[in-house]
Amino acid sequence: MNYQDITYEVKNGAAYVTINRPEVYNAFRGTTCEELIQALTKAAWDKSVGVIVLAGAGDKAFCTGGDQSAHDGQYDGRGIVGLPVEELQTILRDAPKPVIAMVQGYAIGGGNVLATICDMTIASEKAVFGQVGPKVGSVDPGHGTAYLARVVGEKKAREIWYMCRKYSAQEALEMGLVNKVVPHEQLADEVQKWCDEIMEKSPTALAIAKRSFNADTESIRGISALGMQTLQLYYNTEESQEGVKAFNEKRKPDFRKHTK
Repeated sequence: MNYQDITYEVKNGAAYVTINRPEVYNAFRGTTCEELIQALTKAAWDKSVGVIVLAGAGDKAFCTGGDQSAHDGQYDGRGIVGLPVEELQTILRDAPKPVIAMVQGYAIGGGNVLATICDMTIASEKAVFGQVGPKVGSVDPGHGTAYLARVVGEKKAREIWYMCRKYSAQEALEMGLVNKVVPHEQLADEVQKWCDEIMEKSPTALAIAKRSFNADTESIRGISALGMQTLQLYYNTEESQEGVKAFNEKRKPDFRKHTK
């Protein structure tokens, strides 16, 4: 299949699914999500593939979330908020094999959520993590919040969302958001090394282990479904749209003038 927004390559049993929109810091739009779902589903059920790597093209960003230029109230694709985000998050969790996030730069907003949902994350020392949702009139009311709290703890997760700060790769490692940090030029080799080790393991045992890990947090899928319905209503408000307008106009938002 010819992809517009991503690339797909299999190397030594590892499927590399790469967001290929470096000109917008690998932000995703409707087309991007659709292609990611298709490629991840293909890799998930290809028996010759033992591990999946989710990556971003270029040196600057892994992914910076939803493309704000394709966001006017709702986004430009299908789904509750104009992006099939729930389906994308679901295939990352449901793929019966490990998914590794290879983070070489910014993992911000929805990109940070994708890295969090992946089974493991390996980062360059240049990587930067963080949330921006409340700064741009958005939030991930499910895995981006509730599951993040399982990964880094309640207090830290709330700090990440309430404060919208940026965190270095080392800080992300210390809070448990990342498995390993390596020099930038060694990232690809380190990821392939982890993939090679995974390929030596029993695929059925890995699939059972992943299902078992996921079972404990499966209720978050329901939280996400409820939250996305609420988010759809929020995106249609002047308060949310102020965040998008301010971002595109490169100014500070004034949310409180729209609250009643």
